[in-house]
Amino acid sequence: MKIGMIGYGGMAHWHKEIIEGIDGLTLAGIWDTAPAARERAEEEGVRVYESQQELLSQEEIDLVLVATPNDFHCPIAVAALEAGKHVVCEKPAALSSEEVAKMQQAAEENGRFLTIHQNRRWDEDFLTVCEILKQKKLGEVFRIESRVHGSRGIPGDWRQEKEKGGGMVLDWGVHLLDQILLMKQGVKLARVYALTTHVTNQLVDDGFSVELTFEDGVQVLVEVGTSNFISLPRWYVLGSDGTAVIRDWELNGEIVCAKGKSETDVVPVKTAAGLTKTMAPRREDTICTWPLPKVSSEIREFYQNVMAVIEGKEEPRIRLEEVMRVMKLMEAIFTSASERRVVEFEAQ
Repeated sequence: MKIGMIGYGGMAHWHKEIIEGIDGLTLAGIWDTAPAARERAEEEGVRVYESQQELLSQEEIDLVLVATPNDFHCPIAVAALEAGKHVVCEKPAALSSEEVAKMQQAAEENGRFLTIHQNRRWDEDFLTVCEILKQKKLGEVFRIESRVHGSRGIPGDWRQEKEKGGGMVLDWGVHLLDQILLMKQGVKLARVYALTTHVTNQLVDDGFSVELTFEDGVQVLVEVGTSNFISLPRWYVLGSDGTAVIRDWELNGEIVCAKGKSETDVVPVKTAAGLTKTMAPRREDTICTWPLPKVSSEIREFYQNVMAVIEGKEEPRIRLEEVMRVMKLMEAIFTSASERRVVEFEAQ
């Protein structure tokens, strides 16, 4: 199979590295409107087509990667699908659910496969949390917190431009929300309440926090910040019998659970202004600490699945209905933040 790339920036180079390690998939060439990107491709020995139209007209190209700024995703993906190409589009799929619907319609009408590069489904911290939930060591889980914090603001490129789909909801929220909805697959999301921040950028959100309430009662906090000089844990999961923490992408963390022994002789803790039994720490003999059940992953599985779907051998790992649900959730976040209210999402 041969793939053509439209857009040849940082993410396209990341795709190129992955593709080079996959048997049966080769890079046919690229097109980018930026002269510097085309020159870089030529220096790297990659074929550069004269235009997007020339790339799409190549019969040898089976698959097209769309790796442009967000506002070009929909028109380029639709053009590629109408040219008879299968399409992998970078996240977010588009700028709105209406655009996602146009892309889906183009795929159906032309009998082509369209998928979105939700690569952070392969993040090992996310997979480790899924394994913790599967093992049920925490008892009944009632709250999940997912955070990504940085301190450098928004990168000084199109990501800080509203008309190009900049901002952290579309940049990082699309990943974290996709992870949560996948984790809570089969459970309706009842309510959404969000706040956005504009600490370093007034044009687009440079951070956000959103409280998600699912119909089974589980509450989820998703938070992204770009002006946080002390980062909070990547994951914090609370259950009736224990707590799990993953502090960073290196999977530093642990699980602490109750042993089942009664604590009838709690020793009060002295604070500056009084005593407290409620917040006194547990005795060591009433808790146990477990290492994280670390899960490894292989990101090449993404393209291997794409190829297998095109060949009719597998079902897609990333489904368009899942992509649409994430897009509608991001729209609900923008509505909640701008109108300062709770948004009913999938409640009956």
